Amino acid sequence: MRIVIGLTFLFHILFAQGFLHVEDGQIVEGDGESILLRGFGLGGWLVPEGYMLHNKAWIEGFESPTEIEEHVESLIGAEIAESFWALYRESYVAQVDIDQIAEWGFNHIRIPFHYKQFYNESGSETPIGYDIIDELITWCEPYNMYIILDMHCAPGGQNGGPISDSDGTARLWLEEENKELTIQIWREIAEYYSDNTLIGGYDLINEPVLPSGVSLEEFRQLYIDITDAIREVDSNHIVYIEGNWYGTDFSGLTPPWDDNMSYSFHKYWGETSLSTIQSYISMSGQHNIPLWMGESGENSNQWYYEVFSLLEENNIGWNFWTHKKVEKITSPFSAIVTPQYQTLINYWSGSGSQPSSVYAEAALISLANSLKLENCISLPGVIASLTDPEYGEISKPYSDHSIPGTIPAAEYDIGAWGLSYTDSDYLNDGDGNYNEGWSFRNDGVDIEANGSEGLPYTVGWTDVGEWLGYTIQNVIPGTYDLKIKIAAPSSGGLFFVQLNGTNLSVIDVPSTGGWYNWQNVLIPDVDVSNGEQFLKIQIVQAGFNIERIKFELLASVEYFSEWNLVGSPLEIEDTNYQSLFPESTAGTLYSYNGEQYIQEEDFQMGSGYWLHFENEGTTQLSGTTVNQLTLQLNTGWNLMSGISSEVDLSGIFDPENIIVPGTCYGFNQTYINAYQLTPGHGYWIYASTAGSITISNGSQYR
Repeated sequence: MRIVIGLTFLFHILFAQGFLHVEDGQIVEGDGESILLRGFGLGGWLVPEGYMLHNKAWIEGFESPTEIEEHVESLIGAEIAESFWALYRESYVAQVDIDQIAEWGFNHIRIPFHYKQFYNESGSETPIGYDIIDELITWCEPYNMYIILDMHCAPGGQNGGPISDSDGTARLWLEEENKELTIQIWREIAEYYSDNTLIGGYDLINEPVLPSGVSLEEFRQLYIDITDAIREVDSNHIVYIEGNWYGTDFSGLTPPWDDNMSYSFHKYWGETSLSTIQSYISMSGQHNIPLWMGESGENSNQWYYEVFSLLEENNIGWNFWTHKKVEKITSPFSAIVTPQYQTLINYWSGSGSQPSSVYAEAALISLANSLKLENCISLPGVIASLTDPEYGEISKPYSDHSIPGTIPAAEYDIGAWGLSYTDSDYLNDGDGNYNEGWSFRNDGVDIEANGSEGLPYTVGWTDVGEWLGYTIQNVIPGTYDLKIKIAAPSSGGLFFVQLNGTNLSVIDVPSTGGWYNWQNVLIPDVDVSNGEQFLKIQIVQAGFNIERIKFELLASVEYFSEWNLVGSPLEIEDTNYQSLFPESTAGTLYSYNGEQYIQEEDFQMGSGYWLHFENEGTTQLSGTTVNQLTLQLNTGWNLMSGISSEVDLSGIFDPENIIVPGTCYGFNQTYINAYQLTPGHGYWIYASTAGSITISNGSQYR
């Protein structure tokens, strides 16, 4: 099980010293203490990648850093583009990002960079990469957070894909001048940072893929040549060596050639079993050399939990890709696509017209602003799957749920599969998709934006055997109507509901006429005890969407024959008086406006009414409790009602003392002096002047 660095981490940074280095087959700190590296790759910051910058799966021709830069420049020109990219970098990663990563308990970051950021062909100016990393070091210093530099885009491209900014061919391996430039840049970087203890090492070549005809001997030799050049100026820092085929195949790279090196593999998709990393573990043991899993992500929270637990159980440090993307659910933070930036996405994807340069500039600035951490959407389930040691043991509430109250269906608990939820397709183990909706959460539960008015997200694509669990901590005991809002184009769906393991009801889902035509299904008279509750919705037969679950308190209101003073004790959806009081006499609901009676059809919370009944009786109402209410009183007599609990008149907040003492009257077949406001009843009260009062069941107004 993973151990999250908390206070231990904060105390430890006070004593760590010297260089991160390799000793006896382990990565250790300067004082010789072993360290399990846990970190984030700051992908997208210095090396923009197309899929991370928009809300589509892929836009052809908008993939590599150079392609993206050309698209931007073609819209706004070179000079403004340069200013935009400076703003983009300032927004993507700032001090606050590092503060957050440290607060989570991580001890290092990996910085993907483009070789051009550390190379100036003319040699007349210092490349911008040094200033960027120097500032980053000042942000990391308070936390002793290590920085591993990663050449993500090598000269010529180390693979044929857009991530290396290649032209489709991995020319690093085919052209000697690219190899020589790579060696030169690494030597210059190492010389500059040779004495800096916060630099955690050099990840020499990200995800290499050898072209046909390039031998493993040539592969190994370039790594050795880079290492030798670094060692001419820097013997302090670890060199991380990635395998062929995107960091997965270490053929030709053993035995190690340096005493201060680590093999770094990447793990994406695929199974989560020990067998998937056993070859790396065996290699490490055979050559007494540490492993570092330098990149992984782009999967579900359950996959993260299983994979990173597996790594830590085998003492393998790791780095997550990445802390932030644009409108994606697979990272802890997601930047919002603004309407202006969406216009650019539409244009680049071929579904929209070209915007003006002025509009494009404004749209790009909106993108940069949305990338600031304070403007991003947080996905707490992602970070919990990486850091919470109880993730696989305790189901924890996504948000602060209450009874009575409304629980969005998409806000089921945070926790492992089988503990907080189940879903039939919940991770990408190599078969591709694990999600249908790609919204709001990253567990595999299929959540989508609501197709009509209502809550913003709903659970869809329900399947047999799936279930959702909700921990509810704020509970007022009582008897409730439980209403679950569903939508289905046809009947046939089936689910059951449990509260604390007790079955409440089995629900046959009716046809509502469409996937977004919402309708409540009712489970009446649910008794809720005091204390924390766990609600479970279990899918038996598929074919419906779920928007929300609502607990509405049941309140009984007694009435006499003839005239009664009444009010609404709850906030109720259907406020028509004949729906609430079906035994009342038609056409007899009257309010008072300070001058005359007014015939009404609907109840309003806080207002009092006359209502006639032929016979005495009791009506039972369900709705949301109201614990505080501010009312505007007129000068003179007012007809009003209270809140959902009984309140003493002395507890009414009357800051201007407008209520005339002794002038509150109820009606019990005759007028009576009232000293409490009882839910469901109406009252006359006299105000010396117009003003406001607040009725509350809390002590803050007393």
